Amino acid sequence: MIGDPFTMVVAIILIVTIGKVISNRQKAKYGIIEDEDMMGNKTQRRIGNAETGAMQSEIRELKERIQVLERIATENSSATDVSRQIEALRDR
Repeated sequence: MIGDPFTMVVAIILIVTIGKVISNRQKAKYGIIEDEDMMGNKTQRRIGNAETGAMQSEIRELKERIQVLERIATENSSATDVSRQIEALRDR
């Protein structure tokens, strides 16, 4: 059964997939991200604390905007109220 070529191919694919998952988790744990340019060249870089903080604040701002947009979409308001709230978002 182990000598079967199909089983060997599946085993190799499984080992490579598990290796990739473990590698990606380690990169995420240590703050390493991969960038890819238009030519397909990949580079790795470490995220610094300042960059991490900037990303976290941007995520926080985007979550706030999503909450406002969800509230605008779900509440029963007139069109003028909706446009006023959207303009207030743009002014931020």
